[in-house]
Amino acid sequence: MITEINPNETTRAYAFDAWMRAPMPMVTFFKTLNVTKLVELSKARGLKFNMLLCWCIGKAATQVKEFYILPVGEKLFKYDSLAVNTIVLNKDNEVSSCDVPFDTDLYKFNRDYLKLTEQVKNSCENHDETERMVIGTSALVQYDIDGAVGMYSGIFNNPFLIWAKYKKEIVDGAPVYFLKVSFQFHHTQMDGAHAATFLSLLQAEIFNIMA
Repeated sequence: MITEINPNETTRAYAFDAWMRAPMPMVTFFKTLNVTKLVELSKARGLKFNMLLCWCIGKAATQVKEFYILPVGEKLFKYDSLAVNTIVLNKDNEVSSCDVPFDTDLYKFNRDYLKLTEQVKNSCENHDETERMVIGTSALVQYDIDGAVGMYSGIFNNPFLIWAKYKKEIVDGAPVYFLKVSFQFHHTQMDGAHAATFLSLLQAEIFNIMA
């Protein structure tokens, strides 16, 4: 469910006044994640690496209350649930967008992820979860890049993560996998401390994931 709220009655009142009309209100953080657990789990259980990372993103976001609000136009809205977006290569070899409802049950999220991405792939039509606050993602897994900054369209203010290919290193004789991610967020929605907390929680969820 989505509800319009009065910014002056929230902890984001100052940020709303300061950043809503800023010509560039987006902020981008970069972080290198240790994704060894996800790589190992993906290989051992036959689960998609991208799905596992999207689930960890959703799980970390549920612990930061600022993710449940979002500036839209010149208004502030509150949501009671989240979704994680993924980009799908459809049957026409073009890209489509797929919002996957977040669920704390990893296997429920996995079933929805597989069902919805397959649906989007075959239909070439986007799947949107308009009643949920959507966290955008873009995975450029075929490419080796050091970072990317999302485009600010002035239309979509949603938080957004981008990553490419993970890298393997040998640490103390064992393989360790690292992934560089960028995280873009609207300053009205959250401050740098909230974003940094989210990225720390994301790393913790990756370390602690169980399946």
